[in-house]
Amino acid sequence: MPMAADEIAALIRAGIPDAEVEITDLAGDGDHYAAKVTAASFAGMPRVKQHQAVYAALGGRMGGVLHALQLTTAVPK
Repeated sequence: MPMAADEIAALIRAGIPDAEVEITDLAGDGDHYAAKVTAASFAGMPRVKQHQAVYAALGGRMGGVLHALQLTTAVPK
């Protein structure tokens, strides 16, 4: 069963408390999402580390119940 967008956002916010999270259902099927995660805690981190932080917040669900996630990370301006 696919994950709901609000569940994805809640997991990310729980793992990265200062994160602003925007989730978009790319295909309308509840299985292919895009996430934009903006967090001050990303400052000074390479993009790979930012993405790893988001994947860690998702607790191993990538590739399982969360099939596809197009991920964009940023530091607030």
